[in-house]
Amino acid sequence: MTEILLATANARYSHAAFGLRYLLANLGSLAERAALVEFEISKSPHEIVEAIVARNPKIVGLGVYIWNVRLLTEVVALLKRVRPSLLVVLGGPEVSHEPDVQEIVRLADFTIQGEGDLEFPKLCAGLLEGRRPLMKLINAPPPHFTELQLPYALYTDEDIAHRVLYVEASRGCPFTCEFCLSSLEIPVRAAPLAAFLAEMDQLLQRGARQFKFVDRTFNLNTRVGASILRFFLERLTPNLFLHFELIPDRLPDELRALIQQFPMGSLQFEVGIQSFNPEVQGLISRRQDNAKTVENLRWLRENTSVHIHADLIIGLPGETVESLGEGFDKLRGLGPQEIQVGVLKRLRGTPIIRHDTDWQMIYSPQSPYEILSNRLIDFPAMCRLKRFARYWDLLGNSGRLVRSLPVLLAHGSPFWRFLDLSDWLWRTTGQTHAIALTRLFELVFQYARESIADSAMLRSLALALCDDYRQDGRTDVPPYLAGFDIPALPKPEGYRGQGTIRQARHRVV
Repeated sequence: MTEILLATANARYSHAAFGLRYLLANLGSLAERAALVEFEISKSPHEIVEAIVARNPKIVGLGVYIWNVRLLTEVVALLKRVRPSLLVVLGGPEVSHEPDVQEIVRLADFTIQGEGDLEFPKLCAGLLEGRRPLMKLINAPPPHFTELQLPYALYTDEDIAHRVLYVEASRGCPFTCEFCLSSLEIPVRAAPLAAFLAEMDQLLQRGARQFKFVDRTFNLNTRVGASILRFFLERLTPNLFLHFELIPDRLPDELRALIQQFPMGSLQFEVGIQSFNPEVQGLISRRQDNAKTVENLRWLRENTSVHIHADLIIGLPGETVESLGEGFDKLRGLGPQEIQVGVLKRLRGTPIIRHDTDWQMIYSPQSPYEILSNRLIDFPAMCRLKRFARYWDLLGNSGRLVRSLPVLLAHGSPFWRFLDLSDWLWRTTGQTHAIALTRLFELVFQYARESIADSAMLRSLALALCDDYRQDGRTDVPPYLAGFDIPALPKPEGYRGQGTIRQARHRVV
């Protein structure tokens, strides 16, 4: 009988609920009376409630995050109507701060604030014995790894085959960036390295090949970082993929030597730049050596096969459109494969709110609580930048225009040039989503025809765009490029018509 049901709604199927697996791993003797179920945010509240009620648990523990809080608020409201006796326990970063203003907290029976690995089993044991805490809010102090059971054996064969596996060698962050929840997680706590690597070895033996490290500061401790890299180098396979978050201005020689040994496609670094503006960095308490960051990014691109995913944030206090553009251009000049232009979010509990008055920071009241305007960027300009970010994701980060985009952005500021393209796309289509892939190619060339007077440059773009168009194995020349004397390619052996092309034309992004 399932008396304790752990549940959440993931953003997509490929994501696995790491926190719930930690809770299940640390339930001790209660684990045999518990089960874990994962939904996706595309599910309706009624479908989720029906599935939960069908298992007839006594306690349901819900993992609440910024991406699922609206959905789970409806789920809890429905659960308390159809099963009033069901005890609902909340946990997760979204409900760990500012609980007094959250409807989901009001509806639930109990909320664990902080890391609930040890407090959740204590609460469940008491509830199943008929003992209810006097307080709805339960504060969970950060546990040490020596107190925890690691959860990796709970990844199923299906998880290993079809999902990203989240792992962590440490928790916490020594930095105090005011927009980030990790700034509240002090001190940094490391997992026992031998035990952690033994778990990784077990996952590898079971066929796991994709590991996403959620450590906020993977390269903070050089000895630990080097040990992990050496471990995976010794077990390197052609399809191994590792994702790490990297402190951008810290890359000692010992780590460099190891990073250089990884082949193409095996390492991805997420590098949080956020802003190159020293005034902005000071306002948000971000300690970053910009010169060292630039040096490290340049070294990674010139000397390694690492895929670099670099982050910038729109809407930080003190950041103008102009300084954001300067930062974007500097970063693009360093050549990361992806530049994620994110939008500032007011995460609950973060000290970014101290700037609300001076910088007139206005956020959406609904999750994900994105910035709407501030003193330097008004609402229309913020909407314009958000469209820039979306179109950049479609065209710049997707790899679809790997040859064309450098030609299109070759002269002047890449930021302002792409912002002009973004404005044109919005005026022309009124869409940022559900644009057919082949339509995107055509739109880009239509924009180029209207904005590029140099015929040689336009021809170079046409040739590059046709090469990009053919990345998926297509051999024809798009009709809008017919005037540029581009030859069709010979059809590959075994060619059976235009099915692939027709399918691609209906693909939307």
